Amino acid sequence: MTDEIPMCSAKGCRADAVWVLAWNNPKLHAPERRKTWLACEEHREHLAQFLGVRGFLKDVVTLEDWDVRQGH
Repeated sequence: MTDEIPMCSAKGCRADAVWVLAWNNPKLHAPERRKTWLACEEHREHLAQFLGVRGFLKDVVTLEDWDVRQGH
């Protein structure tokens, strides 16, 4: 287990992550695979739009809900 605080994936952002953006590039990944980006409140919409216009975005959930889903 790590004590590291999850940080936003937006370039240059050091804010605490609140959201998990689950995504998949169908040209590279099996359909069930989920990669994740973390987002703070400020960058959630921007990152979701970036993934969404490419057809990669699969789900957006709170970090807390994601941890519960993953059994953490």
